[in-house]
Amino acid sequence: MPKNKFQEVVFTILMVFVMVYAMICYNISLNIRGMTNAVFLMAFHELVIMGPAAFVLDFFFFGSLSKKLAFRVVNPCQDRPIFVILAISSLTVCLMCPSMSLIATLLFKNAGSQFVAVWLQTTAMNFPMAFFWQIFFAGPLVRAVFGQLFREKESQVLKEEEAYLEGGAAR
Repeated sequence: MPKNKFQEVVFTILMVFVMVYAMICYNISLNIRGMTNAVFLMAFHELVIMGPAAFVLDFFFFGSLSKKLAFRVVNPCQDRPIFVILAISSLTVCLMCPSMSLIATLLFKNAGSQFVAVWLQTTAMNFPMAFFWQIFFAGPLVRAVFGQLFREKESQVLKEEEAYLEGGAAR
């Protein structure tokens, strides 16, 4: 998990890409009533709009809010890490899905006077996919990739701390 602001930015970018790209592919395939290879390319057109929107929402608003809400239910110092991760991930989906569905409804749905109904339907259609995609695929994948990206740096810091505590660098 991220240890500083730079790592938070990297983690958020990775998670936004994996989640938003998949959700765009899902929504396009719903709209055209099936999945085709072309969907993967079509999704990139919406990604340039929805990706930055998701980054701003998650990094500046919902990332910290989902942690605050999760820590009402779980205690990171006492509970198993998987429960903390699941609580944060679940609450992030609960906050992001309606918000991103709202943005998608405004930009892509042409809802007109049925805006609220279309937004609620979009949210209801997106929520199960977003939840299960986050819990079973995006979350584990991004945490694994992130761990590989920052493993060397973390182990280097641990080595330096160990050398300092043993008197190597301090002498």
